[in-house]
Amino acid sequence: MNIIKVKDRIELEKKIPTMPWYVEKFINYKLPDLSPSSLLEYVRDYEIFFSWLLAEGLTSAPSISQVPIEDLERLHMDSVDNFRMFLAVRKDQANVKTTINRKLSALRSLFHYLSQIAEDENFYPLLKRNVMAKIEIKRSHKPKDTAAKLEGKLLQEHEILEFIDYVHQGYEHDVATNKQALYSYELNKVRDACIITLILNSGLRVSEVFNLNADDIDLKKKLTHVYRKGKNDDTFKTPVYFRQDAIQALNDYLAIRQTRYKPAKKEKALFLAIANGKKEGERMTKRAIQEMVIKYAKRFGKPYLSVHKLRHSFATDYYLQNDLYKTQEQLGHASPETTQIYAHLTDKTMAEAIDRRAES
Repeated sequence: MNIIKVKDRIELEKKIPTMPWYVEKFINYKLPDLSPSSLLEYVRDYEIFFSWLLAEGLTSAPSISQVPIEDLERLHMDSVDNFRMFLAVRKDQANVKTTINRKLSALRSLFHYLSQIAEDENFYPLLKRNVMAKIEIKRSHKPKDTAAKLEGKLLQEHEILEFIDYVHQGYEHDVATNKQALYSYELNKVRDACIITLILNSGLRVSEVFNLNADDIDLKKKLTHVYRKGKNDDTFKTPVYFRQDAIQALNDYLAIRQTRYKPAKKEKALFLAIANGKKEGERMTKRAIQEMVIKYAKRFGKPYLSVHKLRHSFATDYYLQNDLYKTQEQLGHASPETTQIYAHLTDKTMAEAIDRRAES
């Protein structure tokens, strides 16, 4: 099972008893359709909502788990608007419009279930009045808007090769006078180059790279098996293809993985790191992968690059040579609407390419 899903399932099981009985009923209803990670996000959103109800005196219950369903029926539109404003000014996280909409959407799903699907012993809806049915949640980001934000922050086709080459050898010259940075680079450059090359030739997410095991890679078929976001069968991995350009980097890394990182016999992780004070390599963390990419990106002169932007860079380049649905399948998008951002990005990319040809 996906390591992240295991952790999220454990946390979900811990949080469910702290919720009202009807939330647990909703989670059990959704369990066959949604991953533990998605359900955990629902519960976290409900935790914020019920905590707010308690703080505002909109329920007389002594704790979240004891909030009666009748208190939800008595909520006014003004209360929902006040909750929306509360989310907008919270200081513990960046509550951008998309985040607020997600929380309101989670509440709408709960209220819809209680008022339209769940029944009491007399076949009546559990929730007699659904105030959330009046709430309109608009998409805050259209594909064109997302593309506009990404413009100029991705690697173009020639830059993809330049960045990979920089990780292979250019970075060494830039840190030549920094002994600590140079030592770390010499130790990990084959691994780092492999990770970056693989992402730029497959479009894998950071969570997918993190979860890769050594036996997930099939060099002959040029594919790797990954747990895909949104897939609910924890026993099934999805095959994701990578380009020929990634094979050499994978071969180079696999050749030194065992001797360089000395993993324990039970360690299946593909990408390893040796923590301070330890002798055996362990699975490289998501944060370490992200920080590694940022480290090279800053020296390369593109500090805005991240693992996700490397994925976007691959996708834009891939879309230029394929169609929308092939790109959607390669990236593991649930909807082609998400993939449409690359149509907008490639319009500009193709125009720039034509201009370059005209100048030459």
